Amino acid sequence: MKFTYGWLGEHLDTDLDAAGIAARLTAIGLEVEGVENAGEKLADFRVAEVVEAGPHPNADKLQLLSVDAGPDINGGKRWQVVCGAPNARAGMKGVFAPPGTYVPGAGFTLKPAKIRDVESFGMMCSTRELELGEEHDGIIELPADAPVGTAFPDYAGLNDPVFDVSITPNRQDCMGVRGIARDLAAAGAGKLKSLAEAYAPAGLRAPADGAAGEIAPIDGSGPGPDVRTDDPEGCPAFYARSVSGVTNKEAPEWMRRRLVAIGQKPISALVDITNFIMIDLGRPLHVYDAAKLSGGLVARKAKPGEEVLALNGKSYTLDARMTVIADASHVHDIGGIMGGEDSGVSESTTDVVIECAYFTPESIAVTGQALGLTSDARQRFERGVDPAFLDDGLTIATQLVMAICGGSASEATRAGSPPNATRTIAFDPAHTLSLAGIDVPAARQADILRSLGFAAEGTDILTVSVPSWRRDVSGSADLVEEVVRIVGLDAVPSTPLPRMPGVAKPTATKMQLLERKARRAAAAFGLDEAVNWSFISEAEAAPFGGGDWILANPISEEMKVMRPSLLPGLLAAAQRNGARGADSVRSFEVGRRYFVGKDNASDERLTLGLLLAGERGPRDWQAGKAGAPSPYDAKAAVEAILAAVGAPVANLQVMPVDGEGGSAIWHPGQSATLRLGPKTVLAEFGSLHPRLVKAFGLTGGVVAAQIFLDAIPQGRASTPMRAAYAPPALQVVRRDFAFLVDDNVAASDLVRAVRGADKVHIVDARLFDRFAGDGVPDDKVSLAVEVTLQPGDKSFTDDEIKAISDKVVAAAGKQGAELRG
Repeated sequence: MKFTYGWLGEHLDTDLDAAGIAARLTAIGLEVEGVENAGEKLADFRVAEVVEAGPHPNADKLQLLSVDAGPDINGGKRWQVVCGAPNARAGMKGVFAPPGTYVPGAGFTLKPAKIRDVESFGMMCSTRELELGEEHDGIIELPADAPVGTAFPDYAGLNDPVFDVSITPNRQDCMGVRGIARDLAAAGAGKLKSLAEAYAPAGLRAPADGAAGEIAPIDGSGPGPDVRTDDPEGCPAFYARSVSGVTNKEAPEWMRRRLVAIGQKPISALVDITNFIMIDLGRPLHVYDAAKLSGGLVARKAKPGEEVLALNGKSYTLDARMTVIADASHVHDIGGIMGGEDSGVSESTTDVVIECAYFTPESIAVTGQALGLTSDARQRFERGVDPAFLDDGLTIATQLVMAICGGSASEATRAGSPPNATRTIAFDPAHTLSLAGIDVPAARQADILRSLGFAAEGTDILTVSVPSWRRDVSGSADLVEEVVRIVGLDAVPSTPLPRMPGVAKPTATKMQLLERKARRAAAAFGLDEAVNWSFISEAEAAPFGGGDWILANPISEEMKVMRPSLLPGLLAAAQRNGARGADSVRSFEVGRRYFVGKDNASDERLTLGLLLAGERGPRDWQAGKAGAPSPYDAKAAVEAILAAVGAPVANLQVMPVDGEGGSAIWHPGQSATLRLGPKTVLAEFGSLHPRLVKAFGLTGGVVAAQIFLDAIPQGRASTPMRAAYAPPALQVVRRDFAFLVDDNVAASDLVRAVRGADKVHIVDARLFDRFAGDGVPDDKVSLAVEVTLQPGDKSFTDDEIKAISDKVVAAAGKQGAELRG
């Protein structure tokens, strides 16, 4: 939500400056994301007059100007400026930038220069160069009475700070400048003006009885437009008024300036009026060109397959869930979200119908999500606009149209009725102390609630009537929150939770401890931790078999699927880092993946994903370029992490990848799983499939792994006391064995068999060589295994070592291996 300091002043009489307003907003729970002053970057630009204009001696399309920018710069001397603008002429006034000025729209700092051998100092500026619009066909023309030498921001009123406030979804009342002013007034930042005061320049007046905050109705002539609602569920109330004889010209300067300041593009007076009221009062409206309508307007459900060409130039196909505004021939408006191109106003419009309707938030949400269409109107209707403000909103819009565009108004037509039932809450002021820890006098609490628009009656127990614009307040705790934020969140005391005496017992579960160990082990292995969204797009989920969990109310269409794997997020992060010059990406993430498990039940599993892309390491003067990472790098990382969390790494079996579409993401022949038996998969690793790598915009080999942390068997409960470390008294004995095996035998199976040949004396076995070639049959391979033996209370004898060696050879023989001669 953006607005300017001057705009806020139309509703709030305050002595605070912009910094004070920003601090007060944050203190009451309306977080200020930024305050910018557009005038600051244009401080060096001056109102100037072109005194003389003549042809450039060396260029037909350039002129040589003599510019007077006032006495404060250049000692009052005139500036010589080479200019190519077609509208530059003697006697005109415009905006001048002297040498040394940074031009924001062009992105450079002006310096004296020679243009076609003629010196030029500074420049006369266009609207685009000042970032005040898109026009750049000519330089800015100012009125003849513009004071020469005046700083342009002061002349144009650009020294008006712009606030950018983050509005939480529950504060629909602050989606307009007036709602924010109301909150500030309640917090003591000033006095809230009545609507009649705020809109007095437009001709609005207070009722004859002088009721504060109200405006007098318009005395229309003739019947109102023909409107009705056939969809009370989606559009309970549809109010409208006709205005005939209008002239759709450019909106007044004050209105255009405010819209431009907050990033809105002025279009025409009729359109700008509706945009202004939407931002000023949080009340979206729509204006139809009456000449383009066929009969009356009706709010109804769309017919399946109906189409509408919206104002954004796109066509949308509708379904029966959606509320639309239509005439006798076709749909003109996606109700509460965006108007249609066919009935939009133009320069030739003379008669209009102003719509002020109430659309239910649920209906707006369903339509917006189904169409993937967002707008400023949708943001407000989806949160919930004030259902009691239809008449006043229509009156204000009509008055502004007549004041700016002329014309005469009809009577108002009111179809349906808005949901405006009064809600009351029994409120005990003592709840503020019990819930928030702040002791606020009951009278002060009642005053705070009244200043926010609530009606508070009673003494000990207050009967509080909730204003129509506070859809979010439904109970006593909500009223406590209102009191606390106005008093100040910084007044809430920091109270520690009670703690039992003695040493605190550990509260982390086994899975939490395992997750902590896995995260530390991955970081120790040299991997960088990533934290990605659990939501991904359908396109990112597709290579992983698609997503089983589809969100009904996603943040955006790009975050619609709950991730079936952690790898999409890591791949996207690798692509972003690679695009920014990262030579090597070594990352991991611990999180949950989501899928449909047994019996079609939703399931989620804790997983550690890791990814290695780019170069394996930095270039070295001895080794040269390191090259790309290999599947064995991923396997090494997986085994190191599994060992750190206590998994029985020595018992793991290497088996092919299969099941749940897993094989589709891995490179065939360069991937595998680590399992405890044929069914318990602890991890999968290897090179990713080239199609997957290409789909994520990466090049070269990319290796990855997924460790399924919740599949790791948990050890028995143990006491915090560790056994005393008792190192062996004798040194280990190592023996090497070379076996001939079929070339399709997994080396891990051979090593496991050797390690299990004598579980008492063999403490380790590892593969240290693989050879195929001369001396080895074509269908065989030589695998060399180092076996580590640990003697007990005495050294091994030769016979004992021979006996153990025989066991090793026998165990290897069961795997089809024979001792190489």
